[in-house]
Amino acid sequence: TEGVITLDLFTCGPKPLLPSIPDIEEQFGIPRCGPSSAAGTACANPKTDEVKALWAHELRGFRHPTKRKNNYLDDTSDLAFWVTSGMDLEIKEQIVATESPFQRIDIWDVLDVDDTPSHADGMRHNLTVDDPRWMTSEVASPERLLFLDGTLQSMSESEHEYHEALVHPAMFAHPSPRRVAIVGGGEGATLREVLKHDTVQDAVMIELDAMMVDIAREHLPFMSDCSDIESSAPSCFDDKRATVLFEDGRKYFFDRFGKDVAATKVKDDDKFDVIILDALDPEDDTDIADMLYTDDAFLTALYRSMTDDGVLIIQIGTAPSIHDPRPDLGVYARRELMFRLLESHADTSHMFVYEEAHCGFLEPHSFLVVCKSDSCRRRWYAEADEVDYAIYERIRTTVSGESALVHFDGSTLKSYQVPPKAWETVYCRRDPEPFECAYRGLDLTKEIHDLAWEEEEEDDSSFEVRTVKNKETGEDETRVYATDDIKAGDYVMASDLASSFAVSDDSLANLQKNTEIVGTGRVTVIEDFLDFVDYHGHPSKAPGSATNYVEVGGTFMMRRTSDEGKANVGKWMPEHPSGKIPVFSPVYERRMKSFDLFLVATRDIKAGEEVLKHDKIWQ
Repeated sequence: TEGVITLDLFTCGPKPLLPSIPDIEEQFGIPRCGPSSAAGTACANPKTDEVKALWAHELRGFRHPTKRKNNYLDDTSDLAFWVTSGMDLEIKEQIVATESPFQRIDIWDVLDVDDTPSHADGMRHNLTVDDPRWMTSEVASPERLLFLDGTLQSMSESEHEYHEALVHPAMFAHPSPRRVAIVGGGEGATLREVLKHDTVQDAVMIELDAMMVDIAREHLPFMSDCSDIESSAPSCFDDKRATVLFEDGRKYFFDRFGKDVAATKVKDDDKFDVIILDALDPEDDTDIADMLYTDDAFLTALYRSMTDDGVLIIQIGTAPSIHDPRPDLGVYARRELMFRLLESHADTSHMFVYEEAHCGFLEPHSFLVVCKSDSCRRRWYAEADEVDYAIYERIRTTVSGESALVHFDGSTLKSYQVPPKAWETVYCRRDPEPFECAYRGLDLTKEIHDLAWEEEEEDDSSFEVRTVKNKETGEDETRVYATDDIKAGDYVMASDLASSFAVSDDSLANLQKNTEIVGTGRVTVIEDFLDFVDYHGHPSKAPGSATNYVEVGGTFMMRRTSDEGKANVGKWMPEHPSGKIPVFSPVYERRMKSFDLFLVATRDIKAGEEVLKHDKIWQ
């Protein structure tokens, strides 16, 4: 027989009812079979015959907004949203509920009624292809959730995606990170990812809450599990390269690298190649968030602690939406203030934002990489195969023979390299609007004038190529003439320019070395190619990119002039008013190739007029 008991309990006291739930389940959830039942009979199907308890917990009464914010069980908290308020969880098991000297710590195991088995569950229970349990929660494993002060921090099913996204982009943006600092990260997973890099000799984790680490060791051991990493330890906290300090991260950096510490006392061997801020989200409305993200003195101390090619990585909370207001307004105002401080800091060379949608949170999570050197850009924009090779070279092998990384690889980094549209949209709502925001796409009021290469397309061509004898030298020259009237601001040979090819400084250097090999004679094909690149190529305007673009269409046949007044085509994207590209600009990062390539008419060009470009157009 089926039966349901519905209870509605409330208390007028200040204490929550959560601790009484196990007793309520024991007293009212009497099984109808099994050893603890009244009959003591065996269950035909223990899984389906067991008693189900569905419950929700809500706070009663009206509370001041400050008290609501500070109550970990308030219905606005993550703990309430993910666990206590809903009735759709088949399993809600409280694992840890305690207060440390610094924060409230809660760990829960949960299983949604609609959850289905993972790949690991299927392997563990030997599920066959036609097993109906693939479609139910019967053998699905609960997920373990960690909450600090009611805010969701980590989920067992997606913590690898989160921590690999946090750590490895910054680590591979550095050529050889030897010494790494982690601020926060009490679960141990950030430390775990850092220790996978064979270059790391010292990993210093600065965590305020020693109780958090003890709880993580006992109840979240998978997050600090280094047993599969060659030459590590069963627990990452015990790896010989790891130093775990229980102190205030701000104080640690102020005492050793603050502006009041003499430069002579800051030793190079004590500096860090990579610093990872794995602390609160900037949008968290707390005093600690203010001290971490909006204190210029603290940021200066971080910079002073970094080597010349140091990299700083910060998890910066929920990714923006195209519907968000101006970034200095609303819930993300603190993040914008932090960005402004970093952008204005003299030691900032580049800032890159990226998102990861597989962290388990309801919305994509965002991260910020900050670089002290221009060379960081070259590594940030590395090709997927370069990163995969670097992983092969650097990441430690495993005892099991499985890959040490489950989510991050070269293609993953490639997906991080272009900031999502929302970052550009919100950035361009700054007041005043940044200069480059006027160039977020080709001007639809302007025409595109192309050169037709096929005879049957000549009617659509705005240019023609002629061979003309130079009156001074007597030699034949190739020149380009307009066949249509072209207005100032119209785009010139955009299709040809979009076909330009890119070649890195490294590739050119390797080709040059090939021409210098003794005993091979002249390598004329390579030498001619290098000469062509030298004359028709130009470096990207992005500092440190080490990328060159080579024109191969009609534009490379345009004659050049040293007289800027005679030139009638120029770059589509003017120089930034400041004289340099901003250290942070999603517009430049999303559209740099277009800015590096496209040309426009700088004045009206009449049909029959020669098209000329200045010989220093790309300088």
